[in-house]
Amino acid sequence: MSDIKITIIDREGEAHLVDAPTDMNMNLMEVIRSHELAPEGTIGICGGMAMCASCQCYMLNKEHLLPEKGYEEEDMLDQAFFVQDNSRLSCQIPITKELEGLEVKISPYNAD
Repeated sequence: MSDIKITIIDREGEAHLVDAPTDMNMNLMEVIRSHELAPEGTIGICGGMAMCASCQCYMLNKEHLLPEKGYEEEDMLDQAFFVQDNSRLSCQIPITKELEGLEVKISPYNAD
């Protein structure tokens, strides 16, 4: 197993240093869910298809190491609440060794 360390700040503002496996084809949303850092039903509602923006996060560093936003992600962020310049859909961020030390904050959730 090949893990990296990622800091995830939950919606209450608490920072969590988590292990994220690079050899399991996971994305950032799945890591957040596996560590239960957001209440069930408030993140990854669409299952990681870039169709809901419930997994929106703010990238606090290392943006240059992230894959470029695809059309679906750009479109979803155009419609989402609480979008900032550093917003990304965590379901569109594959876990790779280049993300070692990444810091992200989960955006607020809006059930509307």
